[in-house]
Amino acid sequence: MPRSLTLKELEAFACLAEHLNYKVAAQHVFVSQPALTRIIQTAEQKLDVRLFDRNTRRVELSPSGRELLPIARRLLSEFHDALHDLSGFIGGRRGNISVACLPSAAAGLLPPVMAELQQTHPLVTIALHPSSGHLLPRLLKEGTADFAISGRPTDSVLSYEPLLSDPLVLMCSAKDPGPASSKSLWDFITKRPLISSGSASSIRQVVDRLMEGKHIAVNARYEVANISVLGAMVSAGLGISIVPTMALRLMDTSQVATHPLDLPGASREIGILTRNGRTLSSASQHFLNCLRREALRRSATTTRSRR
Repeated sequence: MPRSLTLKELEAFACLAEHLNYKVAAQHVFVSQPALTRIIQTAEQKLDVRLFDRNTRRVELSPSGRELLPIARRLLSEFHDALHDLSGFIGGRRGNISVACLPSAAAGLLPPVMAELQQTHPLVTIALHPSSGHLLPRLLKEGTADFAISGRPTDSVLSYEPLLSDPLVLMCSAKDPGPASSKSLWDFITKRPLISSGSASSIRQVVDRLMEGKHIAVNARYEVANISVLGAMVSAGLGISIVPTMALRLMDTSQVATHPLDLPGASREIGILTRNGRTLSSASQHFLNCLRREALRRSATTTRSRR
């Protein structure tokens, strides 16, 4: 059976077939004329056919050469296209990114990051997997996601890079007079029915720690897993709730009043989770760089607003 030709042999053959001149073809493939002759002879030996009919005056393709030429051109084109695609992937100009994230981060943090990446890397596609905080490490370890946007993990298999603090706010109905009607913020909170996020929510964990730090028993009148439903319940005057600022993007706040909690620990930390030992693609690295810039912009804005 004929042996396979190398890429170098295919390129030499196609170039000679185009120019039908050994001297010119040798210059195009950057070899000497005797070296080109040897490459063509090796290809002919492998295929056990003559590819060119040649004499002292001219070079012509043989019938086998004419048959091989479109095949060689197709193979070379496919190879160079694949190499171009690989180069684009390595350079981060193309590729697929899979991001596991908290729903509030998906709505309140990632859209401007994705818009920036779309402008600079239009061939990169992004798949978002919004999920509860306790599920994100599993999605990352299973390989469903390249990285995750969440709070600090407890799993040593994962690395964590802090990004920003998401301040907590107190929510109440717009018809409620708010904390100003009470002796103190905590007096107001303890005298209103509390609506808590579901027990699996990362929001619930942060709020419970805050209230326990103030020695306030967490006795929620209502518990709801869906954050948009929580917002609707607050709007209806069923109670108050404490949520991170980014979570407000997930609900209708037109009938809600929010009050900042300017207290130590009244924030949720958001960061980047990656799996130890797993290399991120260049496209993912570009995404994370955009994310870091957005986090810095927000931190700078928060700092200026507090002055």
